[in-house]
This record gives sequence, C-alpha cells and structure tokens, in this order.
Amino acid sequence: MTDFAPFRALADMPWAMTAHIVYTAIDADAPATFSRPVIEDVIRRHMDFEGVLISDDLSMGALQGSLAERTRRSLAAGCDLALHCNGVFAEMEKVVAAASPLTAAAQARLARAEALRVKSRQLFDRAAAETRFLQLLDGEKAAAPSA
Repeated sequence: MTDFAPFRALADMPWAMTAHIVYTAIDADAPATFSRPVIEDVIRRHMDFEGVLISDDLSMGALQGSLAERTRRSLAAGCDLALHCNGVFAEMEKVVAAASPLTAAAQARLARAEALRVKSRQLFDRAAAETRFLQLLDGEKAAAPSA
C-alpha cells in the first residue's frame, strides 16, 4: 500500500477519480472503478478519503459491459458519480437511465466539496503542486524497505 502514499497525502481534496486499473494484490477480478475492496478498503479507509469519488470515463472502452452495466457497477462499487465524457447523446441517455439517485453520503460529500470550492478560490500553483508530488514520491521510496 506504499504506492498510495501521494494519494493519501492528498486525502483532504474535495474530489478524486478512480482508474480503470486492476490492482491484483487488492482485487484481481475487477478494475478499481468496479472494485468495492479498492474503493471502500483502500480509498475510503486506508487513504481516509472523504471527498466526492467519480469514476473515470465509462465510455473510453477500457471496461467490459454495456454503458448501463458500467454505470451500475461503478456506483455499486462506491463511486459517487459515474462519468461519461464523449458527448454522444444516445450513450448519455443510457448512463442516466442506469444511474441511481445520489446517496445521502454522496450528497453530503458534494455539499462539502462545493463549500470548499466557494471558500478557496485561490489560484492553483502547478509548480508547487508538482514539487510536493515529487517530494511525496521520494519520501515513499526512502520509506520502502530495501530488497
């Protein structure tokens, strides 16, 4: 779980996105977007992320199943929102039809994220963020046991 150190350090962010990656050590059967163990155990518990969690783009072709199935699976795994990005209206209709109403927890996370967005209208310092990210990666390497 040391691979997640940079993400854990950013757990106070209001939003995060899953990836369509299979973490075989955690869930060999499902990509993170569809994996309750990845979302609940790693993202929510280990990383202590309490923000809004959205799926990566369901229309990008990295996942199996229809768009309706992808939508249902991502929400069932614990994503708050299912993301569809390609702008094809017929596909959007399928995603919307398959999506369930927001849970109370998702509504609360969205309200916190919006409050934070309104509160902190600072400019984003990309160079400082990249420096911090690289520091986190270096810290992870330094903390890793030698082989």
